[in-house]
Amino acid sequence: MQYVAAQPAYKDSLGPLKVKKDLIINSETILKIENLGTNINTDLPELRPTISPDGNLLFFICQNHPENTKYNEVRNSQDIWFSEKDTTTGKWGQAVHLGYPLNTYYYNAVFWISPDNNRILIRNSFINGDYFGNGVSMCYLKEDGLWSKPDRLLIKNYAKYDRGRQNGAFMANNGQALLFYMSSHEGSLINELYVSFLEKDNTWTEPKNLGKKINLKNFNQTTPYLAPDGVTLYFSSNRPGGLGYMDIWMTRRLDDTWQKWSDPVNLGSPINTDDLDTFFTMDAGGEYAYMSTDLHSYGESDIVRIKLLERERPDPVILVTGNVYNKKTNKPLSASLIYETLPDGTVAGNGLSNPTDGAFKMVLPYDKNYLIRAQADHFFAISENLNLDSLIKVGYKEIHKDLYLVPIEVGAVVRLNNVYFDFDKWFLRPESFVELDRVVKMLVENPAVEIEMSAHTDSRGSDEYNFKLSDNRAKSVVEYIISKGIPPTRIVSHGYGESKPVVPNDTDENRQLNRRVEFTILKN
Repeated sequence: MQYVAAQPAYKDSLGPLKVKKDLIINSETILKIENLGTNINTDLPELRPTISPDGNLLFFICQNHPENTKYNEVRNSQDIWFSEKDTTTGKWGQAVHLGYPLNTYYYNAVFWISPDNNRILIRNSFINGDYFGNGVSMCYLKEDGLWSKPDRLLIKNYAKYDRGRQNGAFMANNGQALLFYMSSHEGSLINELYVSFLEKDNTWTEPKNLGKKINLKNFNQTTPYLAPDGVTLYFSSNRPGGLGYMDIWMTRRLDDTWQKWSDPVNLGSPINTDDLDTFFTMDAGGEYAYMSTDLHSYGESDIVRIKLLERERPDPVILVTGNVYNKKTNKPLSASLIYETLPDGTVAGNGLSNPTDGAFKMVLPYDKNYLIRAQADHFFAISENLNLDSLIKVGYKEIHKDLYLVPIEVGAVVRLNNVYFDFDKWFLRPESFVELDRVVKMLVENPAVEIEMSAHTDSRGSDEYNFKLSDNRAKSVVEYIISKGIPPTRIVSHGYGESKPVVPNDTDENRQLNRRVEFTILKN
């Protein structure tokens, strides 16, 4: 993957990689803080690390570097730099200045990297790349490997809350929630934490205060980081009980109101010091955190990696990787991704596939059953199911799952993977409705399309039994679609029993593939 770049960072002469002094806890557990080395850290301040969920891409601020956009100005310059990890050696590459249009005259920073590495959230509000004011903006990776011009997120009444002298943000990995630190008091340095939610029209709700347990009156709360599990929140605060000026604290969200939280816990030494401790971030594995510190640093502050104790880690998650393909041509596709929980159909997150190779990544918490699909104009998605509520939380895992889009054209066959019946029954189970509602939506948006809905069985059972079961299942699906207002003249049903297997009926896995519901486009 390529990223828009200027020249590499100049090398300093401070020697090889340094590892900080180990701290022994309870005579057994060793907590190690590791400096990321001279490819990233210089004798200048390196600040605000933002690590990708896969742990292979790091953005950060380098302050007053000679290659920064406004290096010669009287004020400090803060520009975005990045480094990529060699996945074979585990070493970080030479840091690179991100360049225009992401680095501008103003203070610049990356607040968030999407799990798919195809979007970044940056500081300040821009309109088609032109600076507009305080706020946050999104950039997208293009086919040429460069980042798009930043465009602001439309947040209701944002200016009402951002009136202080400091601000920042972080987006949840599911792309549905946006966390801020800012002050509603003119010129204030006392910040509180807020959350805003994505609306169906792609605007964001008015920021909502996270409540008194998080935002202690007269104390400063900054740099929120929501872990991949979606519930564990890390933030920096000078509240009572800390070790220094600002410490990292951890709390857990207890419900969906975003008002009920566990009592914040100080992460203690050596993560927290007697100085400023902030800009805490981690990858999806949850084993390591990254932050900036001035302890034992090459310069004024460096980026370090910290191995967390079990009690300091969030709940484990699943990293789903894959590619999106055109089912007809097997060529990769650029598409948006949606994942929903079943049986309710609630949108649990979104993503994008890479415009070059169709690659995507998404982070999913355990304890849910998910429907995952891609979407693009003139295509219908073959959705996939990930039943994570049946998995034991054994820790962080990675799963590969490719997604396919079928062009909406005569002869196209679309398998409906998330239509369910009880054993030996033909009545639809409620978790089927999310999938079938997509068929209804496709028919509404394409009024000339007519389809055949078919059901199929494996080879177990008699021919007569299998035909009857499949025919009744196909009819049940059609009845549901017609009940949603689709004219009966646009859809027919047919049960094929075991007569059209897609693979031999010789294993349990193959028999499962043969038990299916699908539709064929007859007219368009």
